Amino acid sequence: MSDARSKRIAIGARPPTNPHAEAWIRQGDGADLQKGDLYTARLTLDITPALRARIKVSAFTQGVTVAELLRALLAREFPEHTP
Repeated sequence: MSDARSKRIAIGARPPTNPHAEAWIRQGDGADLQKGDLYTARLTLDITPALRARIKVSAFTQGVTVAELLRALLAREFPEHTP
């Protein structure tokens, strides 16, 4: 009986990328801007597990992600001031 751990399977070279497939993946919903282009700053907050749970439930019931919910809340609380 052979030991399965002693058998090695060679992994070949990565197949060449298909530029049409890559463009389609990056296209997303048709917008030229990617999420990384819009949101380039990260904010870390320490909150209680109970508050985190309330935020997650609220986002779920509104049908949005936690990030979307918090971005909207922060935008309402801290609107851009135009000179």
